[in-house]
Amino acid sequence: MRTLIFAAMDRSRTTLLLLLFLLLGGAAAFVTIPKESNPDVTIPTIYVSVTLEGVSPEDGERLLVRPLEQELRSLEGIKEMRSTAAEGYAAVILEFDAGFNPDKALQDVREKVDTARAELPTEADEPRVHEINVSLFPILSIGLSGPLSERELITIARELQEAIEGIPEVLEVEIGGDREDLLEIVVNPQVLESYGVDYDQLASLVRRNNQLVAAGSLDNGQGRLSIKVPGVVENVEDVMAMPVKVSGDRVVTFGDVAMLQRTFKDPTGFARINGEPAVVLEISKRAGANILETVAKVRGLMDTAGPRLPEELEVRYTMDQSEDVRNILSDLLNNVLTAIVLVVIVVIAAMGPRSAALVGITIPGAFLSGILMIWALGYTLNIVVLFSLILVAGMLVDGAIVVSELADRNLSQGMPAPEAWAEAASRMAWPVIASTATTLAVFVPLLFWPDTVGEFMKYLPATVILCLSASLAMALVFLPVMGGVSGGRRARDIGGEGAFVRGYRQVLATLLHAPWLTLLGALLIIAAIGWSYKVFNHGLEFFPEVEPESAQVHVRARGDLSVHERDAIVRQVEQRLSGLPEVASLYARSMVSTDQQMAPDVIGTLQFQFVDWDQRRPASEILAQFRELTADIPGIVLEFRQQEEGPGGGKPIEIMITGDDYSALETYTTEVRETMRDMGGFTDVEDNRSLPGIEWRLEVDREAAARFGTDVVSIGSSVRLVTNGLVLATYRPAGVRDEVDIAVRVPSAWRELDQFDRQTLNTPRGQVALSEFVEVEPAPKTGTIARLDGERAITVKADVAPDTNANEQLNQLRGGLPERPAGVNVMYGGEDEEQRRTMSFLGLAFMVAIGLMTLILVTQFNSLYQTALILSAVVLSTAGVLIGLLLNGQSFGVVMVGMGIIALAGIVVNNNIILIDTFNRMRADGAAPLEAALETGCLRLRPVLLTAVTTILGLMPMVLGVNVDLLTPSLGINAPSTQWWTQLSSAIAGGLAFATFLTLLLTPVLLLVGARFGPASKRTGTRA
Repeated sequence: MRTLIFAAMDRSRTTLLLLLFLLLGGAAAFVTIPKESNPDVTIPTIYVSVTLEGVSPEDGERLLVRPLEQELRSLEGIKEMRSTAAEGYAAVILEFDAGFNPDKALQDVREKVDTARAELPTEADEPRVHEINVSLFPILSIGLSGPLSERELITIARELQEAIEGIPEVLEVEIGGDREDLLEIVVNPQVLESYGVDYDQLASLVRRNNQLVAAGSLDNGQGRLSIKVPGVVENVEDVMAMPVKVSGDRVVTFGDVAMLQRTFKDPTGFARINGEPAVVLEISKRAGANILETVAKVRGLMDTAGPRLPEELEVRYTMDQSEDVRNILSDLLNNVLTAIVLVVIVVIAAMGPRSAALVGITIPGAFLSGILMIWALGYTLNIVVLFSLILVAGMLVDGAIVVSELADRNLSQGMPAPEAWAEAASRMAWPVIASTATTLAVFVPLLFWPDTVGEFMKYLPATVILCLSASLAMALVFLPVMGGVSGGRRARDIGGEGAFVRGYRQVLATLLHAPWLTLLGALLIIAAIGWSYKVFNHGLEFFPEVEPESAQVHVRARGDLSVHERDAIVRQVEQRLSGLPEVASLYARSMVSTDQQMAPDVIGTLQFQFVDWDQRRPASEILAQFRELTADIPGIVLEFRQQEEGPGGGKPIEIMITGDDYSALETYTTEVRETMRDMGGFTDVEDNRSLPGIEWRLEVDREAAARFGTDVVSIGSSVRLVTNGLVLATYRPAGVRDEVDIAVRVPSAWRELDQFDRQTLNTPRGQVALSEFVEVEPAPKTGTIARLDGERAITVKADVAPDTNANEQLNQLRGGLPERPAGVNVMYGGEDEEQRRTMSFLGLAFMVAIGLMTLILVTQFNSLYQTALILSAVVLSTAGVLIGLLLNGQSFGVVMVGMGIIALAGIVVNNNIILIDTFNRMRADGAAPLEAALETGCLRLRPVLLTAVTTILGLMPMVLGVNVDLLTPSLGINAPSTQWWTQLSSAIAGGLAFATFLTLLLTPVLLLVGARFGPASKRTGTRA
């Protein structure tokens, strides 16, 4: 290392030019690096969906789910397989183990699905394989509303969709509220009866007259002639001319017997923005695209298209993530700048402006070098990376302060500037390298954090490792060169001791004369801190709660409600909650079927976009007012949910009950819910059992049908005339992306249950009423069927009451659950499962970090006792973590505080290494143990305090929840960007403050004990 330092000093111009290149490259990388709010996380989930219109949940389970499960269960790396069968739909969700290869997994799943396709009904649509990726989620929603017809709104939305997808950074645009097109042929059944139309023959006629015929070409030696047989339906007129019935020379067409209309399929829900019917453009960006630039281009396109849009059309931008990203980037960058300024002020006060200027240059140097490497690795600039920069702001100068402090001493003793800086860097090289290496060793295991939480948080250790590595080069290479080139001496002599140092010397001398009593006193203080935290702690939580920018209300109701009845209920709730000044926009949707994340009885959702956090009350108070405004609406249950940041999501309590006997599962689920109700503390409890309802079954007497020369297929075709329509063929008109079904239906007034009693069927024995061989009977309705790893399953989910700890509630519930029947199993998922896995990994990572630090420290000092001394400081400093949480009123966050303890371990050892290295050198020079311990403490007091104070001050804006904008200037209190990191900052700041007192007071005492009574008295490690 000495050779490298002196080589850099000899080639100072080259070294300074390299520093300039790093600064310029880092600045360019900061401008061009993609910016986003949350990290781009690879979620280890792939799901397969398949639709078969009209299929019942029972048949969907038997015909769709089981064949897919049979093939997919053989895939390697599957952690969990969930399946759902609903009316007309089935899905299999595969969750893979952490560290899976998403590309290979996707390819393997597609191969298995292709194999299973042969086992699925031929009528089923092609199965679709979807990969869940955070980067595919919408970054901007554009609501289109106004006094326009539904057809006009959808047409405008589709035109804008095509234009926006032409932007290179945009991946796709989904239209919320879009409806599937349909060419509807409305016929009177009596007219068809009069012509004796056979439905199967009708479908065959249409299909055979809607074919692409590859007619070929003729080559007669004198030319080549292309032959074309136009046979594909292109417009409504083509359908009107299609034959319906052929009898001798007479041909009956659709134009003779039916009315054709271009329409939509029956609605399954409605959407409104601020009370007006709307469609919504949901825009997703490509992975790696800059969210700020993408949204800016979309908004620019909308501004350009504005004059061409109808004047009465209202365009609203909602869920704009670029605003969140811009605000978060601004807040966190302000905190980074504040941290740098605070660090520089402290360094100036302690070391003078010249040394502070040199040390201050290393901060942006390490920052920009780190960002350059982050950009080179393909990472994005997100909230985790930015907080990591705040975390390391004070740590970056540790090595620089140690080198600069010794260089100042050399200068004060008369050394020339180049020699003073070179000797200082050479002398402190190994202690600085060892201290940095121990810090890096702590963060390295966090790079292998599994699961979604690990994918989310891995940017923190990566950023810290890159920036600290850059700071090492700044402290040992670039700083000495800058100091040597700048020349000069300190303006004041640092050899004299001030009042503070004299006071410290007196206290330390007293403690050194009573080492065992000092050790006992420290242990008693730590025990008292632990007892205080046990009594006054603020509970345990998985992730910190952050003030949300939006919220949702789920409207739950039971009964066989039509889509219009559902929408009327949602509209009633919407009217109660509209018009509040703290709500920027209200997006309401009613629906017939829900997705996997919602309870089966959800009939609609209301999504609120709040105004900025500093212009409104807390979201909890707004939601409490929502509850009051809707408390008297009868017959419904309203579930209020805040926007959740970070990985995970959903309700914290999730209990999965599995088994083969579904009736036993339902009974036990009822008992579980009764236990939760009696226990109290649970809110918004739901389960995915089928909702009570009635379905109508058309029981076919196959023997009677056979006597009339018909079968189930023909009967089904007749029935579909009354329900969703009998699909005869498809065509692709202009302006539509997907094929449009051509369906025959009876008039809307005839679409009633009693129509089946009047419906007839053409048979070889003439027109026969369906009632001759079909009986309509009511039966209990099956809504959805859920399966887990090949077994029937029911999942119970719940939230917890305010001021109630989810972990404590779940532990209480575990002990109070009723005894399980034979064949029924209970598993726990959701936040509890994630929390247990996270705690297990963090515990393992801490042990691995301790092991790595032990190897480095033993290598550095060649002393097991001194290594154990430093590691004991790591363990004892956790008492400071508890102090920080108590003083700041924070819960013990499993992720944030757990990672804070691990990060603290790497920070705490730095000062101990420098201090012990100085003690060993004094002992090697012949100093007595007591004298060496006392002088070491006094000599290292200033650098120890400086490195600790700079790190703590860098975190103080986050600890206090303060956002200081030095450029405006302005001050923000408790911004959401600071709430996210308060736990972690409080843990590190509190732990480091306590560890500093241990380093300055207890470490010299323990060094004295070791020198007098331990093997270290004979074997103090020294390093050149």
